[in-house]
Amino acid sequence: MATYTLISSNVLSSSAASVTFSSITATFTDLVLRCSTRTDAAATQSAIKIFFNNSSPDTSATFMEGDGASVTSGFPSAPVLVFRASAATGTSNTFGNAEIYIPSYTNTTAVKPFSSFGVQENNTTTAYIDVVAGLNNTTSAISRIDIDGNGNNFVTGSSFYLYGISNA
Repeated sequence: MATYTLISSNVLSSSAASVTFSSITATFTDLVLRCSTRTDAAATQSAIKIFFNNSSPDTSATFMEGDGASVTSGFPSAPVLVFRASAATGTSNTFGNAEIYIPSYTNTTAVKPFSSFGVQENNTTTAYIDVVAGLNNTTSAISRIDIDGNGNNFVTGSSFYLYGISNA
C-alpha cells in the first residue's frame, strides 16, 4: 500500500511570485504536489508553470484543455503550463486546484515524467480544466521544484503541499 508523507507545505501569508520546494530528500519513490491557488492577474485565470532543479526550462509535454465551450490540445513550449489558477477578475474568493504527480523522481538514468490535473474555479460559463503529460528532459534526480506565477503573484491564502510516496 502506498503511503503519503508530507514533506513540506507553504500557505502564503503574503503574495509571492513563485513558491519553491528545495532540498527534497531522495527517500521516497514518487512525489505529489497539491496546490490551491489564486493570482493577482487582471483576468479570470492565469497560467501556472513549473521548473525542476532551478534550471532553465527543459521540459516537453502534451496537453488537453477545456474551457466550458471548447477543447484544445497540443504541445506547449517550455516552460510548460501545468494548470490555471483563478485570478483577480474571476469569482471572488475562489481558488483553482491542481495535483502534479512525479514518479521515480530520484532516477538518474532516465528522463522524469510528470502529469498534472488542474481546474480553475469561476462561477461563469468559462472555467478551465487542464490535463498535462510531460517530461523533465534531464537525468538528474529532482531535488527542487519551483511553481511560478508566470509574471503574476500568488495571493495570500494560496497553498502548496508536497508529499513523498513510499510503497510500504
